[in-house]
Amino acid sequence: MCGIVGYIGHKNAYPILIKGLKRLEYRGYDSAGVALISEEGNLNVYKAKGKVADLEAHCQEKDITGYAGIAHTRWATHGEPSSANAHPHYSASGRLALIHNGIIENYLTLKENLISRGFTFKSDTDTEVLVQLIEHIMLSNSLPLLEAVQVALHQVIGAYAIAILDREHPDTVICARQSSPLVVGLGSDNEFYLASDTSPIAEYTDKVVFLNEGDIAVLQLGKKLQVVNMDNVKQHPKVKQIDVTLGQLEKGGYPYFMLKEIFEQPDCLRNCMRGRINVDADRITLSAVIDYRKRLIEARRFIIVACGTSWHAGLIGKQLIENLCRIPVEVEYASEFRYCNPVIYPDDVVIAISQSGETADTLAAINLAHEAGAFVFGICNAIGASIPRQTQTGVYIHVGPEIGVASTKAFTGQVTVLSMLALCLAAERKTISAEQYKQMVSELTKVPEKMEEALKINKQIEKLAPIFTYAKNCLYLGRGYNYPVALEGALKLKEISYIHAEGYPAAEMKHGPIALIDSEMPVFVIATRDKLYEKVISNIQEVRARGGRVTALVTKGDEQIRKLADHVIELPDTLECFQPLVASIPLQLLAYHIAVCKGKDVDRPRNLAKSVTVE
Repeated sequence: MCGIVGYIGHKNAYPILIKGLKRLEYRGYDSAGVALISEEGNLNVYKAKGKVADLEAHCQEKDITGYAGIAHTRWATHGEPSSANAHPHYSASGRLALIHNGIIENYLTLKENLISRGFTFKSDTDTEVLVQLIEHIMLSNSLPLLEAVQVALHQVIGAYAIAILDREHPDTVICARQSSPLVVGLGSDNEFYLASDTSPIAEYTDKVVFLNEGDIAVLQLGKKLQVVNMDNVKQHPKVKQIDVTLGQLEKGGYPYFMLKEIFEQPDCLRNCMRGRINVDADRITLSAVIDYRKRLIEARRFIIVACGTSWHAGLIGKQLIENLCRIPVEVEYASEFRYCNPVIYPDDVVIAISQSGETADTLAAINLAHEAGAFVFGICNAIGASIPRQTQTGVYIHVGPEIGVASTKAFTGQVTVLSMLALCLAAERKTISAEQYKQMVSELTKVPEKMEEALKINKQIEKLAPIFTYAKNCLYLGRGYNYPVALEGALKLKEISYIHAEGYPAAEMKHGPIALIDSEMPVFVIATRDKLYEKVISNIQEVRARGGRVTALVTKGDEQIRKLADHVIELPDTLECFQPLVASIPLQLLAYHIAVCKGKDVDRPRNLAKSVTVE
């Protein structure tokens, strides 16, 4: 879950690498490092524990010249966060420097073999094993670096995206990928950029190549991009044009990316729906449904696989598809699905949801589904990522780059896509009336303006937030469509404020969690008007009877719950199935403001990374 960036060209590499690391810091911020081939031909490696700013401070008095370089920001897997374990790692002779995102599963076996040959190691990482192995193969067999990389990778078991500098060939960077993302940017002046995703590249070029599984790319100054596989068979990658603006990658005056992304959601959902809902707001068109209509509407069942926030979106998708389409849906954690020997039928449809499109467990679940002959449908944000390339069809959510580690706009984008998919399939299956279909499509197009109305309570929530900074535990309750919203609200609070929180179906509270309720535990209840409204009122009364302090999210104008709750947050009314899109806004803001009150780094919470590309 680390971030890789590289450059070779006619510009000074260091500023490009540092800026790239800052844009990739959401992928890991335990330590950072940079390797440069200086103008004098030295291979200089500089590393620092901590964030990219710590690396910058470390490099202030160093030689940072050079037109070729690679850099890395780390989320620790093998070896604790430290300067020694930071990337890049030198080979034994100091000729090679290598950076790596992923896990080499058989690194201990490889390491023991190298130790038996007299090698010593300066770090606890699997990455140092790989660079030592490559140099050993290269020198002992008198092979060029590319061939040595190919031989070494044949011995490796695991996931990797790597980039290598060779002091003896300062005009070349070699990189490779397997189950971990890597993209090459093509510059205008025979230069190349390299990164884990497009965010560090977008400022310099809109032409990129997304490397495929097993690809090895040779970036040689002044020559065309060369891509081969591990057996040295030439590959023919497609050059794609990306549409990412610099403004999407900057904070735009907001103190944190998370707050910016919360406020972007209305426009993001408009982008998500643009071109898919007609101007009369009475029809949804999804090319995936047009192209695979029979396969989708005749599915035996849908199996949604996802992780974290995407799993919560999947729970809402389950209710949407079952209620509107009358097709059974199961929602599975991808990390469990891949190991539980699931029963998958050839007429099942597996829906894989991932913001990054690179989630390792979700990719493994996709492979399992393919092996069973199921049809796989992807829902993803990142254009050209692995999941859309490994699924038969799918839908992009089009919410733009999400930099904050705690997902906000990707969640509502995923729910919006699932809403459109469910309505599309329901119309095809004729499981809802034409009148109901038109009403729901029309209401979905009004959700962005209702989100804008919900965002106006930001100041109210900012004033409420200090009340909850003392809390050690919080409980989030919801029912029906709002139960997954409770789960998501609790996750947001945990992620960025480090307050323990749990989301529960409100009715399940009395089957255990009610024992925890007292005046010291805040209880947040999503209590908007729907068919379960009266039931939720009863649940609030149960909390109040035990001294609990209730903050309720209610439909605007609700006076009944106002009399019961300690604090009330009013939301605009919408259809029950779209309430999660509006109700999620105040819970995101609440988590944000509580974390800010506690002095936490909202965009870079401890121990977390944005894209989980390892198990």
